[in-house]
Amino acid sequence: MTSSEQDWSSVEALNALAEGTLIRRLGIVVTQASTDRVVATMPVEGNTQPAGLLHGGASVALAETLGSIGTLLHAGPDRPVVGIDINATHHRAGRSGLVTGTARPLHLGKTLAQWQIDVTDDAGRLLCSSRISCLIR
Repeated sequence: MTSSEQDWSSVEALNALAEGTLIRRLGIVVTQASTDRVVATMPVEGNTQPAGLLHGGASVALAETLGSIGTLLHAGPDRPVVGIDINATHHRAGRSGLVTGTARPLHLGKTLAQWQIDVTDDAGRLLCSSRISCLIR
């Protein structure tokens, strides 16, 4: 399926496209998606490092997923999107429940988009701050 044939029009369609991908394996579920804000949840359980804490790589994968979705919505179906830079700062450990990632655009241009993503726990505490740059081809 080409990007122009994919359905990005609803949260349900976005979640259906995750079948068979890392997004599904991590348990990421998109709950809101627009060019102004993309939100998803991910369980801590199953995404931990050996000490039982949320794996930092899982937080980064959540952030990249949200920034990429937001950029796809901005760019439109005929413009492929690739992440070219991502960074993350881990503030505290996730221990249980669901984490929520919220992405907000910092810049939405013709060829480059940048997003700020905050990952919080069930109590609303900041676990991770991330920033991603995506190239729009």
